[in-house]
Amino acid sequence: MNGKSDITGEETLLTGLCRLEFSSDRIRKLKSLITVTEDWEYLADLSNKHGVAALVYYNLEKLGFLQYISQETVEFLHNAHMMSMARNVHHLKETEMVLKLMNEAGIKTVLLKGLALEISVYGNRGLRQMTDVDVLMKSEDCIRARDILISNGFTSLPLKSPLHERIMMHIGKHLPSLIKNGFSIEIHHRLFGSGEQGLAGMLYEECSENSINNEIVFIPEAQILFLYLIRHLYMHEQNNESQLRLYTDLVVLIGKYRDEIINSDLTILARTGEMSNILANKLEILRDIWEISFPGWLNEFIKGNCEPGNKDKFMFFLRSPKDNPAVNKAWFYRYTIHEIPGMHRKLLYILGDLFPSIIFMKKRYRCNKIWKVFLYYPHRLGKLWYLIKLRPPR
Repeated sequence: MNGKSDITGEETLLTGLCRLEFSSDRIRKLKSLITVTEDWEYLADLSNKHGVAALVYYNLEKLGFLQYISQETVEFLHNAHMMSMARNVHHLKETEMVLKLMNEAGIKTVLLKGLALEISVYGNRGLRQMTDVDVLMKSEDCIRARDILISNGFTSLPLKSPLHERIMMHIGKHLPSLIKNGFSIEIHHRLFGSGEQGLAGMLYEECSENSINNEIVFIPEAQILFLYLIRHLYMHEQNNESQLRLYTDLVVLIGKYRDEIINSDLTILARTGEMSNILANKLEILRDIWEISFPGWLNEFIKGNCEPGNKDKFMFFLRSPKDNPAVNKAWFYRYTIHEIPGMHRKLLYILGDLFPSIIFMKKRYRCNKIWKVFLYYPHRLGKLWYLIKLRPPR
């Protein structure tokens, strides 16, 4: 298979199981792989690190392949599936309560990422593992929604600095996580970069009404959701981490909504959002690793926009999905500052980041004595070197 000469049998099997639909030919190939697979510990560990253990178990059971696997691996994957189902049931229950509050306040709530996909594509079977729930709201509704949730028992994660309170709506793409009963929700006010807000507006407006136990919620249309997930995956990889879970989302979306996603509007929207190369890079992986076929015009788009070494980067993340040392901390720091509008807000962010609260410092540097905290403040001044180039590369 093109681009997969250095991929091991266990890795090929894992990526092959990260989907929802299987042709007879694909089942035959997977069976031939599974009967010669030996390192089940590696496959189980990798599926866990990539957040796809629940899906892997489900597909192995559905395809009748559990008989070929070590009992220890079967139990590990089965437990992961059970835990994911229980967690997702809890997410749904708590999200229902959030939606009730938002609907009573007249605030439109759009589901993003994990829960949106679990409901619309994965089929509410605990297959899409997630740790929190992400929602999108209008910028003018976010603070009001946050206040409503806090008044109903939610606790906000603290900001790095009191200075950031004044610019909370301008830092990053979502407010600090809100937590209650072991449930965490992030309220997003932006999705793409500052220059791509037309796409975010489109995602917010072009969504379909759905419900969770009679509470109204909205789910984005497939094509714009696909582009957002690609952008989200790209940002993870810029932070030197990636998971098959995020690629699988793209695979299953195309599997269910191929005609809605794969059309000329896809590349037009990508150009509008200045993410043609990002789209091309991810489509190349879907084509060459997951063997998803694309029409000739889209293959030409991939050829003209894909970056050299793209599949090598994928292989790196396949084997080491998380906890990799940041390759370019300066890039991410400059990007964050670049996205904050207004020089006065940028300055407030920088000052708050260089001189965070004592609470933050104690947690960040694991100090149990306040006097020790002050020893680390000079260390943070090193971030000033990151500001040599204020505008980040695209």
